[in-house]
Amino acid sequence: MVVRRGKKSRKYRGYRNQGYGSIGQHRKSGSRGGRGASGLHKHKSSWLVKNFPDWYGKHGFTRPLATEYNAINLDQLNDLVSKLVKDGKLTYEGDKVVVDLNALGINKLLGRGILNGKVKVVVYSATENAVNKVKESGGEVVLTGKR
Repeated sequence: MVVRRGKKSRKYRGYRNQGYGSIGQHRKSGSRGGRGASGLHKHKSSWLVKNFPDWYGKHGFTRPLATEYNAINLDQLNDLVSKLVKDGKLTYEGDKVVVDLNALGINKLLGRGILNGKVKVVVYSATENAVNKVKESGGEVVLTGKR
């Protein structure tokens, strides 16, 4: 077969059928493919069922995604506590301010910064450094997550 040097679609522009004739116009079995995976859900479906029944569909195991943490540092916790005290949205337990970070959508406490007052923090998880700093300031950390 002779190799077509130019791209056929570059020629015949402005002509109604662009070289494919007036009746068929690129519609018969040749245009449906025949190489590769074309037609496997159409004219090759019986071949597919016989030779490769597991071609479509999901296979195997996908690892679950890692837990995404919404974290807060101790210096940010100071700002949050002062803002919530100003708004009057915190409860007290003795002389400690109780902050439920889980209810605020924060699930991890990190240890950067210094805590100013006595705070009882309820949180899903916390770093060792954060727990130690809260205890040094006279507060406590209640972890609700699995350890």
